[in-house]
Amino acid sequence: MKKIVLKISGMTCSACSSGLEKYLNKQVGVKSANVNLILSIATIEYENINKRDLERHIKEAGFISLGEFKGIEKEETEGGEKFKIMGLGVLLLIMMYISMGYMLNLPNLPLVNHQNPTVVATVMLLFTLVFLWQGIDILKNGLKSFLHKMPNMNTLVMCSVLSSFFYSLYGYSSMITVGKYSTNLYFESTCMVLYFVMVGKYIENISKDKTRDAIKNLVTITPSSAVLKVGQKEKVVSIDEVKKGDLLVCRAGEKIAVDGIVENGKTYVDESFITGESAPVVKTAFSKVIAGSINYDGYIEYRAERVGKDSTISEIVRLVIDATNAKSKIQKLADKLSGYFVPFIFFLAILTFIIQLLLKSSFEQALIHMITTLVVACPCALGLAVPLVVVVSNGLCAKRGLFLRNGDVLEKARNIDTVVFDKTGTLTFGKLNVFHIFNYSKYENVDLINIVSNLEKYSSHPISSAFKIHKGLKVENFKTLNGIGIYGEINGKKYYLGNDKVLSKLKIKERHLSDYTYLVENCCSIIYILEDSQLIALIGVRDVVRGDLSPVVREFKKNNIEVVMLTGDNKKAASLIAKELGITQIMTDALPQEKADYIKTLINKRKKVIMVGDGINDALSLVCSTIGISINDGTDIAMDSADVILMNNDMKNILDLIKISKHAYRVIKQNLFWAFFYNICMIPIAMGLFDKLGIVMTPMFGSVAMIFSSLTVVLNSLRLGRMIE
Repeated sequence: MKKIVLKISGMTCSACSSGLEKYLNKQVGVKSANVNLILSIATIEYENINKRDLERHIKEAGFISLGEFKGIEKEETEGGEKFKIMGLGVLLLIMMYISMGYMLNLPNLPLVNHQNPTVVATVMLLFTLVFLWQGIDILKNGLKSFLHKMPNMNTLVMCSVLSSFFYSLYGYSSMITVGKYSTNLYFESTCMVLYFVMVGKYIENISKDKTRDAIKNLVTITPSSAVLKVGQKEKVVSIDEVKKGDLLVCRAGEKIAVDGIVENGKTYVDESFITGESAPVVKTAFSKVIAGSINYDGYIEYRAERVGKDSTISEIVRLVIDATNAKSKIQKLADKLSGYFVPFIFFLAILTFIIQLLLKSSFEQALIHMITTLVVACPCALGLAVPLVVVVSNGLCAKRGLFLRNGDVLEKARNIDTVVFDKTGTLTFGKLNVFHIFNYSKYENVDLINIVSNLEKYSSHPISSAFKIHKGLKVENFKTLNGIGIYGEINGKKYYLGNDKVLSKLKIKERHLSDYTYLVENCCSIIYILEDSQLIALIGVRDVVRGDLSPVVREFKKNNIEVVMLTGDNKKAASLIAKELGITQIMTDALPQEKADYIKTLINKRKKVIMVGDGINDALSLVCSTIGISINDGTDIAMDSADVILMNNDMKNILDLIKISKHAYRVIKQNLFWAFFYNICMIPIAMGLFDKLGIVMTPMFGSVAMIFSSLTVVLNSLRLGRMIE
C-alpha cells in the first residue's frame, strides 16, 4: 500500500472537495481518498496504479494536480473579492428597485421604468449577464458534478439558474420580435440565487485562508538560521544546512534552532509553547532542548538530534493537518442528504414534463411546469436556514465576548457534557506574578514592590518579569551575584534580592520558616529582600489564576457538566490550582500528543467535549475536541485551530455559548421545517397536480414563493435575539 499527498488546484467550495473525494474513492486501485479543502490537498492511499493515474483521475474530475504537497503556501483570498461582492450587492438592489419598486409606489427612475418595458428588460438582461459571468465557477462546478454523476447543491443551483435565465431570455426575445410585453421574465431570481451562493463561498474562503496561514505561521517559530560550531570556530548557517550530529551554539536571547541535547553550558529556557510549563526550565549537560524555545540568559552548546520534518514543531504541524482532514458527522450527513435531495428534484422536474405531455398539455405548458418545479425547489431557503442563525448568533455571542468561527458550534454546544481546561495561560495568566508578600518593613506593599521592580529591571533572570516599575528610582552599584541574586543601592541604602543563599552570605539566621513554608507549599519561587543587612520581606511569585473562577466551575457542575484540568505542568503546581478552583479531575505532565489522545479517549466514550486552551501545545487538542475554544491571548495557531475564540478571556461566557446554542438549534430546526414545508407544499402545485382545482403556479409566482420562503426563514432567525435577551 502506498500513500501520497497531492496539491490540488481548482477547488472553490466544500461541494468541490466532496465531489472530488467521492470520484477518487470510486476509482480502481484507490483504497481511500481524503480531500482537504482548507489546505487544497488530497491524501490518497493506493496500490497497483501510479501517480500519473491518480493525476489523470483528478483531471477527469475537473481539477488539476500540482504535484506532491511539500508545504503550506501563501494563498489568500484576493482583496478584490470583497469589492466584487459589494458591487454585485449594489447591482442586485438596483435590479430589485427596477423590477418591484412600482409595487411599493417608489419613485420611477428616468427612462428605466415600467412605462418602457423593453428598456427595463434589456437592463435586467445586461445585469444578469454580469452575475452569470461572475458566478461562472458555480455553474461550472455544478456541471462537473452532473457529468460525473455526483449532483450536489451546486448542480441544482446551476439548473434552476439556467432554466429561469433561458426561459426569461425566451420571454425577452418575444418582446423584441413580436413587440408584446412578456411577464415571463425572472432575471432578478437568477441573480439573487447566484449572489447568495457567492457570498457564502466568500465567507468560507476567508475562514479557509486564516486556517492555512495559521498552520504556515507555526513553522516560523523555529529560526531560519543556526550557529554551527566546527572546532573552535563558529559560523552562521541556514536551518536547511543543519544535519543530525552537528554541534550548535545558542546565546542569551536567541532561539534553539533544532531539537537536540545540551553538551556544555547552563541556561534557562522558555518551552511554554510546547509543554505549557509557565516557568522557565533550567538546561544543563544532557538536557533535551526543543526547536523554537527561547534561551533566556545563558550560553549552551547542543548536539542536533531531530532536524527538518522530524522536529517536534513539524510533528505538531503534521498532526494538526491530519486532524483537519477528518470530517464531522454533521458534514457527512449534509453531503449524504444533498446527494439524495438533488437527484430527487431532477427526477420530479423531468417527471412533471412527461406527465404534462401525457395529459395533452402543450409543449410550452409542460416546459413551464418543469421550470417552475426547478425554480420553487431552488435551495435558497434551505441554504439560508443555518447561515442566518449563525449570523444572528455570532452577534449575540460577540456581545458576550465569543467569536464563533463556524456554524457547527451552534449544533454541537447544546450537547456538551465535559469541559477540559488547559492550565497555563488559560486558567492562569501563563506568566509569573506576585502571589503573596510577607512584609516585615515600614514600607507599604506598593512602595516595597517599587523598590524591588527598580532593582529587577537590571536583572536578566526570568523572575524579574514578575515585577513592573511603578516609579523610577535611581539604582547605583548594581551587581549580579552568581547563584545568589542581585545587589544594588537606592538612596544610599544597600539592597540584596535573591534566594536563601543570600542569608548565608550575610550571615543572617532564618526567622520566618512558617512564611517560607507557606510559599513553598503554594509552589512559589521565593525572593528574599534585605535592606542594609536586615530582612524586610519575603515575596512569592508564581503563575496565578485569572480572577475568581471558582463560581464558574460551580456553575458548570450545576449544569451537569464535568470539569477537567489537562496540563503539561507538573502535578504539584497543577493540583494546587485545581484545589483553589474546585476542580477534582486533573491530568498533568501531558505533552501535545498526550493531550490530544486524552481528548480522543473522552470522545470515544461518547462524551461531548469542549477544550479550552491558549498555546501551540493545545492546537491539536482543540482540533480533536467536539468544540475547541481559544482565549484571546492565545497564539495564532491555537486561535485558528479553535472553533471559538474567547475575546474577553471570561470563562463564564462559555456557559452563555451553551445557552445560545440550545436556542439557536431550536431556531435552526424551525427554519429547516419551514424550508421543507415550503417545498412539500409548493412542488406539487408547481408540477400541476392541482391545475383542475384552479390552483396554478407560474415560474413568476414560484419565484415570489421562493423569496417568501426565504423571508420566513429570515424573520424566524431574527427572533433568536429576543429569545436570548
